[in-house]
Amino acid sequence: MNFLFVHQGFPGQYMRMLQALVRSGHHRIVGLGMGPRESSVPAEVTYCAYGVKRGNTKGVHPLVMETESKVVRAEACATAAFSLQQKGFCPDLICAHPGWGEALFLKDIWPQVPLLSYQEFYYQPCGFDFDFDGEQQVRQSWLDRAKLRMKTANLLLNLQASDWCVTPTEFQRSTYPKEWQQRISVIHEGIDTQRACPDDGVAPLKLPDGTTIRRGDPVVTFVNRRLEPYRGCHTFLRALPELQKLAPDARVVIVGEQQGVSYGSECPTGSWKELFLKEIEGRYDPSRVHFTDTLAYEPFLQLLQISAVHVYLTYPFVLSWSLLEAMSIGCAVVGSDTAPVREVIRDGSSGLLVDFFSPGDLAVAVAELLADRSRAAALGAVARAHVLKHYRLQPCLNRHLGLMEMVASGALKA
Repeated sequence: MNFLFVHQGFPGQYMRMLQALVRSGHHRIVGLGMGPRESSVPAEVTYCAYGVKRGNTKGVHPLVMETESKVVRAEACATAAFSLQQKGFCPDLICAHPGWGEALFLKDIWPQVPLLSYQEFYYQPCGFDFDFDGEQQVRQSWLDRAKLRMKTANLLLNLQASDWCVTPTEFQRSTYPKEWQQRISVIHEGIDTQRACPDDGVAPLKLPDGTTIRRGDPVVTFVNRRLEPYRGCHTFLRALPELQKLAPDARVVIVGEQQGVSYGSECPTGSWKELFLKEIEGRYDPSRVHFTDTLAYEPFLQLLQISAVHVYLTYPFVLSWSLLEAMSIGCAVVGSDTAPVREVIRDGSSGLLVDFFSPGDLAVAVAELLADRSRAAALGAVARAHVLKHYRLQPCLNRHLGLMEMVASGALKA
């Protein structure tokens, strides 16, 4: 078969599917993306990079600026796709992440080719991330809601164009309008449970600041792509004074970029890290709090194998891979009692859940697990068993490949 994979940051979520298709040796695979070719992309994959030819129109209405940005990217992607068509390439299936607009016009080039869209999240004004945090989102107006409505224009157009869709979790599917949910399969990309696994003999890890940590130490880990309220950095940092009172020997290791945001608003003054650390200044011991910035994957796994308690907090938003990787390693997890976390953690069985907005409850739960290592180990064992049952890489890959075959053949369509 001929496959076309489209992702602004190619290969994105498609890497393991590409590898599986290449291993089968029976397919022609083409990728489209905006960046340079990543070294990890298999050599058998033909990759074509495209770039936008223009920016936003000067003076464009603010409410349509994002839509225009997506159209600009869609035009650039479609131009590259049309060039492929002119050279004789016709896919049997297009797999595309439509989040940045790239997939908008692909069906106008190949009207008869099935389109399988990766649907990540549908923005809603109530009940999910947008109105979740009253402290951080207090200044929202009808214009903010109007902007959110316009944000869904690209998503709705792509839903209409797609022959079928896929998303990683039931929670993510639940964010979409009910009339579209029946056209969205739930299949996670899968966790490599052989790499992300417990290791009682894990070597000590030297942190960037020179501190060495070892398995058996009271190490508490917290991971964000970037430290930001969407992933609970404010609740976690505010919990540090109480946590250090309850567990003064604990070492806290915080992984993630310290500037900017991946989701939500930029900090109005400096970085979110600086803002919330200033709030607790003089009430915690900074010598036992270690910021690493981003870690390479192997040291990241090593850190989780050392971790005594792992904390994961999130708005009702896309679930991070880091939580499932921590569970796969057998970490004792304290998570936020929010919908995406409840989907994978059962409170008191595979982890502990606390109020997202309660630093005190978070500190108490973490300290309890640091003090009761047998309970922590039991929670971690159940967590790993859950990942092995529901999120193991090969079964997830098989389901993705099966879905792709069904959509390509026309056996599954709206």
